[in-house]
Amino acid sequence: MAIMFQYGSNCSDSEINSKSRLCGDAQFVDIAETVEDFELAFNVQSAGRGCAASDIVRKPGSKVYGVLYEVPDYLVERKTAKARRRKSFDEIEGEGTNYNREMIKVRRPDGEVVLALTYTVKCPKPGLKTNIDYVRHIVCGLREHRISDEYIAKVKAIAAANNPGIAAEVEKL
Repeated sequence: MAIMFQYGSNCSDSEINSKSRLCGDAQFVDIAETVEDFELAFNVQSAGRGCAASDIVRKPGSKVYGVLYEVPDYLVERKTAKARRRKSFDEIEGEGTNYNREMIKVRRPDGEVVLALTYTVKCPKPGLKTNIDYVRHIVCGLREHRISDEYIAKVKAIAAANNPGIAAEVEKL
């Protein structure tokens, strides 16, 4: 089983396990924060969502919280998933085009540091705007897994700064 760190819309169990994604094969393990300094950003265009999707970018003094899932190894790469007529994490995330798959260290609430697969944007683009539906998935997923209200407020502030046009709606989430 692969350990995956998800920080965006896939924090929501219903999103990651939907029929268009992993069909119930992602099993929640725990929440975690990045060991290295990262911050959430919206800097890649999602054609499917019609808005900027999330990324984690290096930023001194900042951490990103997210969700750890166990995923069957064969669902990580396109070739092995396709052999079983399934969608891979690489396909979902646009690995190689929009995102790069990489290993990062994350810290679980009990202090244990684990290596996890995650996806970071290959070619970040400034000036892209996210939308309220996408931010709602992130916030709902973070709440679903009881990630702190303080961190959720930070995510909401980042989203509102990214797209001031949705700030009032983001505040209500």
